[in-house]
Amino acid sequence: MALSAITRRAATVTAGALALTLGLALPALAHVTINPGTAEKGGWTKIAFRVPNERDDASTTKVEVDFPTDHPLPFVSVRPVPGWEVKLTQGKLPKPVVDDDGDKVTESVLKITWSGGKIDPGQFQEFEASVGPLPTNVDSLQFPTTQTYSSGETVKWADAPKADGSEAEHPVPTLQLVAASGDDAAGGHHDGGTPMPAGSAAPSVAAVREDAHSSESDSDGTARLLAGIGIVVGIAGTAVGVAGLRRSRA
Repeated sequence: MALSAITRRAATVTAGALALTLGLALPALAHVTINPGTAEKGGWTKIAFRVPNERDDASTTKVEVDFPTDHPLPFVSVRPVPGWEVKLTQGKLPKPVVDDDGDKVTESVLKITWSGGKIDPGQFQEFEASVGPLPTNVDSLQFPTTQTYSSGETVKWADAPKADGSEAEHPVPTLQLVAASGDDAAGGHHDGGTPMPAGSAAPSVAAVREDAHSSESDSDGTARLLAGIGIVVGIAGTAVGVAGLRRSRA
């Protein structure tokens, strides 16, 4: 077989493999996701629903995010997005739940809807919300999302993970909850400084000034001693030099 034919065949196989790889990878990159994907249990967090446009011939015109009703979030606020209208739908839960404080909850935010704007082909948009406090008795929260296109097509991002662990076709946006880090616990410091031993008292202003004065006195005494030694050494060196000069003249 001629070398040129072998080269053409190799190029064809490589191009086909590359096209197949890209075809499998691109859908995974276009998923609706929550960023960041983790937050601490019992705390507050800001989450962004990242919505990419998957179509080449239509724009995304509406995004609806359903909030969990089995573990409702007591407080939800949204950040305005230029060009988009936002609506929080609050109502009765399918059934009352008991929160971490033992209180009975019957109403909560059920849905957030962004509409009136558009996400053009090849673009994405992030829709932010501040939520909390997060539950402490669950490891994740799911936010089923419906994406509507200008063509009238809707895509529901609500598929649970497959039993074999592989990714679903339209995975539901999920926020993973992790244990609190404990940075705000007693003795903790946000600035990374060394914590003061328990039971110890902070030094008084007078003590600090006295220590500073002692340090200055010690430094001053050391400087004077070194200066004196320098003068003596200088005089001795001069005397030796004069004596040597006299000897050389003699």
